[in-house]
Amino acid sequence: MATIQDVAKLAKVSVATVSRVINQHDMVSPKTKQKVLEAIEALNYEPSALGRHLRTSKSHLLLVLIPSISNPFYTKIINGIEDTVIDYGYSILLCETDSNPDREKIYLNFVRNRLAEGIISMDPTINRETLFALAEKHPIIQCSEYDKNGPISYVTIDHKLASYEAVKHLISLGHEKIALINTEQTFLYARERQAGFLKAMEEHRLPIHEKWIIHRQSVSFEDGQKAMQTLLSLAEKPTAVFTVSDMLAIGALKTIYEHDLKVPDDMALVGFDNIDFSEMTYPPLTTVAQPMYEMGRLSAEKLLEKINGRAVESSVLGHELIIRQST
Repeated sequence: MATIQDVAKLAKVSVATVSRVINQHDMVSPKTKQKVLEAIEALNYEPSALGRHLRTSKSHLLLVLIPSISNPFYTKIINGIEDTVIDYGYSILLCETDSNPDREKIYLNFVRNRLAEGIISMDPTINRETLFALAEKHPIIQCSEYDKNGPISYVTIDHKLASYEAVKHLISLGHEKIALINTEQTFLYARERQAGFLKAMEEHRLPIHEKWIIHRQSVSFEDGQKAMQTLLSLAEKPTAVFTVSDMLAIGALKTIYEHDLKVPDDMALVGFDNIDFSEMTYPPLTTVAQPMYEMGRLSAEKLLEKINGRAVESSVLGHELIIRQST
């Protein structure tokens, strides 16, 4: 493997001159620069990215924090982020925190130690105080999950309004016994989506039974199954269920069929997110579509603006209720 010394020897210049060409300094004549570039090409020399980072304090690396890589909700957001930052010469490091404070500390230290230039956080479990303190000195954007009164700019949707509209759709179909499958109330999106559910129910003076509001630890397929098992074990069962994620809804759908019930004839079902799997179920799932790719793209643009020293505002994007055969 060729070294910078080999390039300097072939081009008959000093190592410092080669370094200046690599780092695009202006203090090199066009003729000398051409000689160095030809030597680099002839030797197939690849400059050390770590070396450039140590000299310039620019890693061109961004961290994307997610709680779990298994949740397909994050896929299109990550695609939007990556497609955007690549155009500006940046790369991303995908960091699965698994809601683990030790992992979180390791990743945040990448920014503290200037091994990464900024963070897009989609982790609803991250330590808020730590993140806020880090944001005082380093560029950070929150995506999807955010803090209303926090100091960090964010990109999200109106979760309360989206849930309100989803439940109103069920009510418009004649459903009065509507259940909610939710996750932990420590998450902002869970509180907001439950608030939208309650608003629609109260507005139409429909009964809200505590037993019909199920809280699970995650938005996993398995938790959807277990939540629906709880609902179907009740003496009085709902005729429709609103879930705060498509994965919960898909798990619930499997349990409904295991009890020889039909969707939507025996029970209507609505999800949230519009992940790709929501179209692949039988029947296809009615769901709230978040503009996931656009959320990722805009989050990346805002982070790059912050890295370049510019102030950015938060953005609340639109959503759409996709009506399919599950209702």
